[in-house]
Amino acid sequence: MEKSAKIYVAGHRGMVGSAIVRKLEAEGYKNLILKTSKELDLRNQQQVKDFFEAEKPEYVFLAAAKVGGIVANNTYRAEFIYDNLMIESNIIHHSYLNNVKKLLFLGSSCIYPKLAPQPLTENYLLTGELESTNEPYAIAKIAGIKMCDAYRDQYGCNFISAMPTNLYGPNDNYNLETSHVLPALIRKMVLGKALESNDWETLQKDLNKRPIEGVNGYADKKDILSVLAKYGISSKEKTTSVTLWGTGEPLREFLHVDDLAEACLFLMNKFDKPGFINVGSGIDLSIKELAEIIKTEVGFSGHLVWDTSKPNGTPRKLMDVSKLKGLGWINAIPLKKGISKVVKDYEHRLKI
Repeated sequence: MEKSAKIYVAGHRGMVGSAIVRKLEAEGYKNLILKTSKELDLRNQQQVKDFFEAEKPEYVFLAAAKVGGIVANNTYRAEFIYDNLMIESNIIHHSYLNNVKKLLFLGSSCIYPKLAPQPLTENYLLTGELESTNEPYAIAKIAGIKMCDAYRDQYGCNFISAMPTNLYGPNDNYNLETSHVLPALIRKMVLGKALESNDWETLQKDLNKRPIEGVNGYADKKDILSVLAKYGISSKEKTTSVTLWGTGEPLREFLHVDDLAEACLFLMNKFDKPGFINVGSGIDLSIKELAEIIKTEVGFSGHLVWDTSKPNGTPRKLMDVSKLKGLGWINAIPLKKGISKVVKDYEHRLKI
């Protein structure tokens, strides 16, 4: 991409999109097109049509999506498939109609079959049943991959797809009703630590920034304790505990979003083939191990309780990143270092 190229980053306020914007700006790309969801509803075909015809972007990073953790995916199944299908269909189609030079579509590791062999290589796509809790989202993302390939096959579009592993970092979603596992663990531990030390100032600041089911820091203490307990953060007989879903045994891989942003720019400049490419660290750990790392980093000394009546999700999701490494890219931020940075940032923002 030329430094002066007109680049549209769809979803620039999200964790992934904002990281891509930071990376592009740091590398000297200044001609960026950024629209909020209020300015441009990507689910609306007419609005997307008008936008592309007016702006004529040369390159597109398709990072816009409706995303969430296991609870959100399983609860809002219709929204997850509808919103994501509409977003990607509109952007991909109008990128073609308006002669976009290159488009990068971002998916998710949940596209792979629930019981696929590990590590997950790109050719395992559509070889088995999906994990039921996030099937609608996964189907939408698979459709995006296939749409990019179809437009390449029929129209010669240089549309590529990248499938990131589980991500974390700045601008993550800490809403306990919809968040992914790593940010949810961080917030639960921070709240658990505050409850453990009777630090109501921190509890109230946290809830004022991110109310839980409408309960903010100005609510009655009984209501605050009640909603915290509902989400597994409670204190009984001078013992504070944080309850987490499942057994803690599933294995997951994590990548700092700044590493992903670097990989996206790398792929825009280096990768021009059909199909898709995995983006990850190639290293995984159990959710239980992850929880212990976060517990230590936050300084929460209470108990972790595993609610085995809740679903685990896919047993393991480890990316085979040999294809990406073969092109010359490898991630730079180790997990413990990345978690430390994120926890410090979260705690710092509570003090502002």
